[in-house]
Amino acid sequence: MAFKNPNTVLIVIYAKNTNRVLMLQRKDDPDFWQSVSGSLEPNEKPYKAAIREVTEETGFQIKAEHLCLFDCKKQIEFEIFPHFRYKYAPSVTHCREHWFLLALPEERIPTLAEHLAYQWLDPEQAAELTKSPNNSEAIKQYLIHKSAV
Repeated sequence: MAFKNPNTVLIVIYAKNTNRVLMLQRKDDPDFWQSVSGSLEPNEKPYKAAIREVTEETGFQIKAEHLCLFDCKKQIEFEIFPHFRYKYAPSVTHCREHWFLLALPEERIPTLAEHLAYQWLDPEQAAELTKSPNNSEAIKQYLIHKSAV
């Protein structure tokens, strides 16, 4: 079994017309809602990984649709939840995560391949819903407190 890379991306997707955030329900933990996220592939740069993950998890085509993927130029390190650590090498307990924002002109229906369900929520609701402290912080920093982007 190949272990997951502990270098990851987080992409907070929001609709410009409503400012609401897209949240996805995990298949492996239905109580866990989050933004698009995933591990970098070997030799993959975070920006390319973010484009790939958005397509894989939502079907949205960033380049073909001329969407603006914003690199927040922010990296954080976080502890992997114990019930997800089996996906990583035995000595890995933390991930390095690169943050991105993707603004869509309006809310739309994603094509779900890796998740059970989706919902569009106000940023405060999205930040409250996710179990991921870093996902919550990214939403708060860029969509509630509106840090410069």
